[in-house]
Amino acid sequence: MPAFLLLNGPNLNLLGTREPGVYGATTLADVETQCRATAQRLGFGLESFQSNHEGALIDRIHDAGRRHQAGEIAGVVFNPGALTHTSIALFDAIGGVKPLPVIEVHISNVHAREAFRHHSYISPAAAGIVVGFGTDGYTLALEGLARKIAATRA
Repeated sequence: MPAFLLLNGPNLNLLGTREPGVYGATTLADVETQCRATAQRLGFGLESFQSNHEGALIDRIHDAGRRHQAGEIAGVVFNPGALTHTSIALFDAIGGVKPLPVIEVHISNVHAREAFRHHSYISPAAAGIVVGFGTDGYTLALEGLARKIAATRA
């Protein structure tokens, strides 16, 4: 059974304790449990990875691209955290593994926050974007990813 990769960037390991007024009380472990159940319901496995290091995230994207070609990874749900607004390297990594679909997800509505959060280097490379639905956005992203995959197979 192919899997989805749930990829989380810097500081998302602090979910549940970091700025709960913005990000809520749900922990990253809770998100992973919720996403695993959603992926299974959709007929996929789930692998998850979080890193505070840009290079480790890039390596995971590259690996996911290779594994997509082998039929092991169906797509990626990626919350790049603050790297969204700074990382051309992540943009290039995602572009380099197409046709692997990557859905960008953000817990908060980044467009209603500080001006520097309004620009994403990731969005132009993403197959879709989910913003502002709290941690439920991860579930929405997985469901949207499954629909995109089904549409390409039809």
